[in-house]
Amino acid sequence: MVDGSRKDASVTVFYVYAREDELLREQLERHLRLLSRQGLISEWHDRQILPGAIWAQEIDAHLDSASIILLLISSDFLASDYCYGVEMQRALERHSQGEARVIPIFLRPVDWERAPFAHLQGLPRDSKPVTEWDNRDVAFRNIAQELRRTLDQIGTIARLSSTKDNRAFLSHWLPTPLCS
Repeated sequence: MVDGSRKDASVTVFYVYAREDELLREQLERHLRLLSRQGLISEWHDRQILPGAIWAQEIDAHLDSASIILLLISSDFLASDYCYGVEMQRALERHSQGEARVIPIFLRPVDWERAPFAHLQGLPRDSKPVTEWDNRDVAFRNIAQELRRTLDQIGTIARLSSTKDNRAFLSHWLPTPLCS
């Protein structure tokens, strides 16, 4: 059972992914389920769009309100005009404005080193794609552990920024509010 006060404080995670990577996204979701059960995150992706809804508006609304945006990187992601040209661009804008944290998640091997997100620290460890790990569960565990660490940092910053003195201190030491 999830404590209601923890659920209200959950961080919204938005998945940007190519349809061809849906099975890997589902595996990642299962590995992040404990974070969700503990009320630390609430997740959203395009498969949650209800029939009859205007899909572009739904995606835009959730992308614009998410605190953490996971870019699920693969050749299909980079080849997708919508993932690359719309969703990723908006995510990076929000990241640069300090409104969200964007985290590249390397699913499959692809030449990404000169992509617009290359300056961001990605996961899993050493940017080794999930599909190149001998045991994919180990890669997904690494992602879940690092996401938990990120959530801990965001929570600490949010608590510290609740007072005027702490906000002034944090604005001096952090490059962007809630994001680094």
